[in-house]
Amino acid sequence: MYHTHCYAESMPFRAIAGHRPVLTLLARAIAHDTLPPVLLFAGPEGVGKRLAARAAAEVLNCLAPRKAATVDRAGGDPPLAFAIDACGACDACRRIARSIHPDVIIVEPGETGAIKIEQIRDCVAAAAYRPFEGRRRVVIVDDADAMMPPAQSALLKTLEEPPSATVFLLVSAMPDALLPTVRSRCPRLRFAQLAASDVAHVLVRDHAYAAADAQAAAADADGSVGLALAAASADLTSARHTAKSLLEQMARVTDPARRIEAARVLTPKGTGGNRTAAQAERDQLALCLRSAAALLRDLGALASRADARILANPDLERELVPLAKAYAGDRSMRAFRAVDRALTALEQNASPKVIADWLVLQL
Repeated sequence: MYHTHCYAESMPFRAIAGHRPVLTLLARAIAHDTLPPVLLFAGPEGVGKRLAARAAAEVLNCLAPRKAATVDRAGGDPPLAFAIDACGACDACRRIARSIHPDVIIVEPGETGAIKIEQIRDCVAAAAYRPFEGRRRVVIVDDADAMMPPAQSALLKTLEEPPSATVFLLVSAMPDALLPTVRSRCPRLRFAQLAASDVAHVLVRDHAYAAADAQAAAADADGSVGLALAAASADLTSARHTAKSLLEQMARVTDPARRIEAARVLTPKGTGGNRTAAQAERDQLALCLRSAAALLRDLGALASRADARILANPDLERELVPLAKAYAGDRSMRAFRAVDRALTALEQNASPKVIADWLVLQL
């Protein structure tokens, strides 16, 4: 898992990276008192579903909610306006952020990795009473797919007839693992992968990443802040630099012998029979290959004059523009497929050196 459940600061809608259509919809429903009593927040791991659930809990119980809250956007686009948002500063918002508000119940997997029936029975019993101090009680079931079947069954009746002052928010990266009877009672909000620029912004703002490390981690994170945090940013920065240098060399060098010589940058260390060193070499090669794949996608986008906002490596745009000419036409796609095949071969335990030598002859 890539998430942390206890937050030090409030995180209202306007502070969440990405997901503007979904968050705007949520804010509008809360403002007009049309929020369904049960919702399923579904999407990839680490993209902000839990933050959105907690933000909804803050708005529902904020002591001084902001109407028509606006958030500025980069690039000169007009600001977005949420119909309502939490103030982020009142006592209720602060306590929800610290997971100590009596009317916001968070259910999550225990040490076994499962949510058991006893946990669900406890929250169902609490939800039967009126909120202690807030306007609405909010029950957030985090990693809802971790509910054991008996636990899901115990929740089913409450989902069918939820108490009038309670909202149930189920959060899941694997919603299809829920029982069909549970899914059928939960309107689904789909959270997509984040743009690389959003991931990088969160890493810098909330996790004290240097800008270059954040961009490198974001490019490899497949739209997930959680995955970016799970990776070693320094290794990713080095891998991205290696991959870019190799693509630049392959754009200039056509002689096979010189290409194979250049491939040494992908496997610079001899393992000497050391299993730990051998695994480290494989891991670093995998990082380089994933970085090369992200760069090749960007080169293809630039060669086709696509919107630069879709780039996985926006901080390298100026350096990639001249390189895109060398990878114009279908070359970037052919190179991307070769990198993908190399990654597959690495996963199947092929020799890193053989993979590197083969790859440079394909680029």
